[in-house]
Amino acid sequence: MTKYDVKNYLEKIYNVPVGVVRTRIQHGSNKKRNHLNQRVKKPDYKVAYIQLAQGQTFTFPDIFPEKDGTAAEGSIEDIRKKYSEDEKQKQKLDPRRGGVTDWFGL
Repeated sequence: MTKYDVKNYLEKIYNVPVGVVRTRIQHGSNKKRNHLNQRVKKPDYKVAYIQLAQGQTFTFPDIFPEKDGTAAEGSIEDIRKKYSEDEKQKQKLDPRRGGVTDWFGL
């Protein structure tokens, strides 16, 4: 992304007035070697530093809003009941095995 792309993105998506955008390229390390003694280089990436307009603050949007507590509590109890029923079902002997215990594999 260019400086102008970053500025437009922040202004359109997050509704934050941007003052200055500075970018730089972070070069990846190439000190590592693989099993064939060949150099392995990590990829380069771009870093952007954003300075907001004077007096502005940035808050991340809430992407996981809280739901009503009454519905969530009931659903947790339902999940617990279903889990306990599944565990009880697992502990019952398998009628197809004819009374042979599970630890004795056939």
